Amino acid sequence: MSEDNHGSRAVDQVPVARVQTGRSFSVIWVVPIVALLIGGWLAFKAVSAKGPTITITFENADGLVADKTLIKFKDVEVGKVTQIELLKDLSSVIVTAEMHKDAEDYMNENTQFWVVRARVAAGEVSGLGTLFSGAYIGCNPSLQGKQARHFRGLEKPPVLTEGMPGRHFVLEATDLGSLDVGAPVYYRGIKVGQVVEYDFDKQAETVLIRVFIHAPYHEKVFANTRFWNASGVDLTMDATGVKLDTQSLVSILLGGVAYDLRPHVQPKAQADENQMFILYPDHESSRQKTYQVKRYYLMYFDQSVRGLSPGAPVEIKGIRVGEVVNVELQFDVQTLDFRIPVLVLLEPERLHGLLAEQNAPVEVAVRAETGAERGSHTEKILAQIEGLVNKGFRAQLKTGNLLTGQLYVDLDFYPDASPAQLRMAGDYPVFPTVSAPSEEIVERVDKILVNIERVPFDRIGEDLQLAIESMSATLADIRTLSTTVNREIVPKVNASLDRLEAILADLDTTLGPDSALNYNAHQMAGELSLTLRSLRSLLEYLERDPQALLLGKDGDKK
Repeated sequence: MSEDNHGSRAVDQVPVARVQTGRSFSVIWVVPIVALLIGGWLAFKAVSAKGPTITITFENADGLVADKTLIKFKDVEVGKVTQIELLKDLSSVIVTAEMHKDAEDYMNENTQFWVVRARVAAGEVSGLGTLFSGAYIGCNPSLQGKQARHFRGLEKPPVLTEGMPGRHFVLEATDLGSLDVGAPVYYRGIKVGQVVEYDFDKQAETVLIRVFIHAPYHEKVFANTRFWNASGVDLTMDATGVKLDTQSLVSILLGGVAYDLRPHVQPKAQADENQMFILYPDHESSRQKTYQVKRYYLMYFDQSVRGLSPGAPVEIKGIRVGEVVNVELQFDVQTLDFRIPVLVLLEPERLHGLLAEQNAPVEVAVRAETGAERGSHTEKILAQIEGLVNKGFRAQLKTGNLLTGQLYVDLDFYPDASPAQLRMAGDYPVFPTVSAPSEEIVERVDKILVNIERVPFDRIGEDLQLAIESMSATLADIRTLSTTVNREIVPKVNASLDRLEAILADLDTTLGPDSALNYNAHQMAGELSLTLRSLRSLLEYLERDPQALLLGKDGDKK
């Protein structure tokens, strides 16, 4: 009975198996899932934070290293070089760089890139830090322009002026001269700006130079301000002496620009941003007054024009009224004669009174805007010049410098000149000329030489030979006479002189201070003196007592 109970209890204690139809989540999967999420987040962050990839073309890759060279703006890293390759034609290199996400908005067509190296330019030293850290690519971002991913790198660092207080101005010049990017700009000797860039205007055939002037000196640039090239040394010589003008040693070596108002000129309104000005070649030319009316004339000269070159002045009474533009040589096959046409430029406004109508100022009279007005003024100028020509107004070559032989054209009145009128030769009126004074002197010398040639020098030589022979005979006679005098007359003269000397000695003995004649003369003079004193006493007594002649002295009566 007991055994059965024990067996039943054993059967009741056997565990019953449970059957599960699904799998539960295992903790071991947490780690890979978290790692996957972190990796995905990092990948998303890397992709979303990645900036644009750009390419920059340079002439060479000096100092650039892939995965090392940085791209900086204001010394802040904005990108990194990832690859450097050569172009297929080997003309340049392509630098691939990855930019930061923040720089994506600045990657447009106006953005500039250049390699920053140690450099000495325009009197300044820059990029010395690259000697230790290596070269890097500088960046000048811009918000204006279309988005771009391919750029052309600059070979020279630009002058960064974005965001700086001041203004840009454009200067127009015939040539660049010694100016370069970074050349200084001076105002009364103070460096106030620099040259930013330059370009060539193909249409106008001029050089456009862009300068930036820092505040507050940009306020000194007015609409009538003059800019001039301050490069090198400006040496002038005039009646007041020698003048040496330069801005600084930097401008002498590397060039520079200066600006100011003309003396005694009131400033106009301030110049606007990017306003254009003329760049004068030197300070002296910037001080000159500019004129709008310009007229060309041809002048024919028959004499030599050696020393006359383009740019030579045309003057009236020593005052410049124009300049020589061109000098040519023409040959007439029929007459076998040479002619020298000289093209000159005259500025009639310099002649005050010319072009003036009813006492109106010249400046008002030349304000011609339309083509018809300009044509009418041209006719008036020609008429007035022709009136002067009819009165003897002529051109003449004169020497301006005796040392260099430079010539200039002088205009003046010559009442005795042959009558002449203005005539047209092609597109230019021909201005009459007269011979230079030197030519007249040469003609006179030629006439003198012709007269000298007419003199019969052969006959004169024969007569002169006869005269010389006659003079030789006369000289021989004189020589013979001299010999006779020396031999015969001179001894007799010497003997006569000896006798005369003896006579003089005798006279000295007779009339000398110790001679008897002299002693007796002294004795006689003493006695004569006593006689005269006695006679004077007698006369004085008789004057007091005239009757003494009859009665005698009173003492004798007593």
